[in-house]
Amino acid sequence: MDKSAPNHTEKIARAAGTVSIAVFASRILGLVREQVFAALFGAGYAFDAFVVAYRIPNLLRDLFAEGALSSAFVTVFTEYRHLRGEERTWRLANNVIICLSLLVGAIVLAGFFWAPDIVSLMARDFINVPGKIGLTALMTRIMFPFLLLISLAAVAMGILNTEGKFFIPSLASSFFNLGAIVFGVGLTLAAPFFGIQPIVGMAWGVLIGGLLQLLSQIPLVLRCGFRFIWALDLKDEGLRRIFKLMLPAVVGLSATQVNIFINTFYAASCPQGSLSWLNYAFRLFHLPMGLFGVALSIATLPVVSRHAAIKDFAALKDAFQSSLSLALLVTIPAACGLVFLSQPIIALIYQHGHFSALDTGKTAMALRWYALGLFAFAAVKIMVPVFYALNDTRIPVIGSFVTVAANLLFINLTLAPMQHRAIALSTSLSMFVNFLFLGAMLYRKLGGFELRPLVSNLLKVAAASLVMGLAVAWIYQTLHLRLGGGLASQFLALGGAIALGIGLYGLLLFFLSIPEFKELTSRLQALWKK
Repeated sequence: MDKSAPNHTEKIARAAGTVSIAVFASRILGLVREQVFAALFGAGYAFDAFVVAYRIPNLLRDLFAEGALSSAFVTVFTEYRHLRGEERTWRLANNVIICLSLLVGAIVLAGFFWAPDIVSLMARDFINVPGKIGLTALMTRIMFPFLLLISLAAVAMGILNTEGKFFIPSLASSFFNLGAIVFGVGLTLAAPFFGIQPIVGMAWGVLIGGLLQLLSQIPLVLRCGFRFIWALDLKDEGLRRIFKLMLPAVVGLSATQVNIFINTFYAASCPQGSLSWLNYAFRLFHLPMGLFGVALSIATLPVVSRHAAIKDFAALKDAFQSSLSLALLVTIPAACGLVFLSQPIIALIYQHGHFSALDTGKTAMALRWYALGLFAFAAVKIMVPVFYALNDTRIPVIGSFVTVAANLLFINLTLAPMQHRAIALSTSLSMFVNFLFLGAMLYRKLGGFELRPLVSNLLKVAAASLVMGLAVAWIYQTLHLRLGGGLASQFLALGGAIALGIGLYGLLLFFLSIPEFKELTSRLQALWKK
């Protein structure tokens, strides 16, 4: 065994822990930002318009920024850093920055001029509400340059990650949320004095937040040795390699963006406020999904990559099955908690200011249907790195387009009777289709794996989670009534119900003898003794 392996593992674990802390801070600030929106605007005309306006440049964000560009740039930049010398490395960085600025700058200009047409295409039914298309187009124009700022921030993040600096670039999105909150609220309060609709102030807040996300990384980038020079060279080998590496990722991610477009298009045809309710619900759903899914994905990738590299497929299967079992352990009870406590959770977080009890009910309905897909979301995040470790990017891309087709089918079947809830339901169902497709392909690729332990664990965890869900619903109602109502009693009742629910769930798993749970508890006990 390579003696350096533990050191590598320790470094990866430390980096992952640092990133997790920064990501958690960003997610919390993101939730605070949504609370501000809920209090100031509730759900309806203004926030519906903002959701669509923000979503338009955001559709391109993964293609040009944090997804495809980041991974491709880091791969080539790392090679240059180790093999090509200082001068050629920084020349490549400058070439990428200039080309990206020209390309994304052209897209931003096009978006600015064609904003009303893009809004009409994405939210056709907004035309039925006087002034809604105009307001959305105005905010789209304000927020489109955010795409350029976030793309440049992704390059800065790539440079810093290559240099072994993870905390500041991961924390940069917190600066975005902080800027969007502070400047957004300030400009929202000032907007009426200038005859501008208040929600427009939040659009300017997003743009300023994007600028802060970029600026927060620049001092550290300069400290690493970067200096700007004009170095435009479209024939540069490194630049071409980055675009070649980006292409498969762009194709794969485009399916996700198409799904977002479909969901926005159909949600815009539902009653006013539907886009707002879905957005608030998805933000809450995204918190456990992001934390569990991303954490398990980060933990799985290095392990399966190591086993794939030495062709130890038996160990790879074991690692994959353990990850999937862990996903079951954490996501199914979390989903049950969201289903049974959706109403009090949303009331506690959002029901202030202009966010009414009606909005709470409608958002809770959406959250329940989103929660059903929590395990599938996490499982897909675990499966995709396994395909990457096996040098197969084709199957995950096909899976993404299968998901789009399933989403479109489920929405059309359920939209009329369910309205905005249909969007949340179809999102969950289509993700389950993707999970089953990737699972079947992986089963075939690995020559089969043990399904009986997974099914056994699924049944045990589902039963324990259902008991826990029913218990927390009863505990919350009892505590809330005993404590006499009000915000403080809401908080204490919800906190008490969740704490008791976690304890009950752990007790049930102990008696159900799930191997992964026993292993997890024994490791925690060992750490506690240290």
